[in-house]
Amino acid sequence: MLEMFRDYLKQKIEITDEQFYHNFGDLRTKKIKKGAVIFREGEYTQHIFFVGKGVLRAYSLDTKGKEHIVQFAPENWLIGDRNSMVDQPSIFFVDAIEDSEIVLLPNNFLDVASANLPNLLPMQVTLLNNSIRFMQKRINMLLAATATERYVDFLKTYPSLTLRVPQWMIASYLGITPESLSRVRKVLAKNHFRS
Repeated sequence: MLEMFRDYLKQKIEITDEQFYHNFGDLRTKKIKKGAVIFREGEYTQHIFFVGKGVLRAYSLDTKGKEHIVQFAPENWLIGDRNSMVDQPSIFFVDAIEDSEIVLLPNNFLDVASANLPNLLPMQVTLLNNSIRFMQKRINMLLAATATERYVDFLKTYPSLTLRVPQWMIASYLGITPESLSRVRKVLAKNHFRS
């Protein structure tokens, strides 16, 4: 699993195997069973998670117990709760949709490693900017896009997940009902066959 994280980093920065194992060789990995909760709202977590295999999701529960999914994390994605990175209780739950294997990254791992690997600093800024851009786009899509536009954007963002994630979870992520999602999929399928 560490090798997958190493390959992920090599796509982002120049790093030798020796540098990787010197700085990241003691990172812990963990296997997570489908349905297992990694952390809950209100808890403090000291990690963000790199997904090497499987799919995780972050979600909140409203006062009626309804889930609101804010992010999926398939292979080569990072997931966590930024509140915990600044010593605040988590506002999300994170659990496994499939049997998964993850690398546990301490909240400060990039800061610490940047002392030895200065080229990590631009990567850290890029990751933060990408995270902010992703959430801004999510907010805008939920406020201003049609259900069809949201689903098309989901397909672009998560092309591998339509057959791996239950439809009700996709609907939750899109902020629509499963019935609305079913209608959107039928219309898109019909239009696809016409063209």
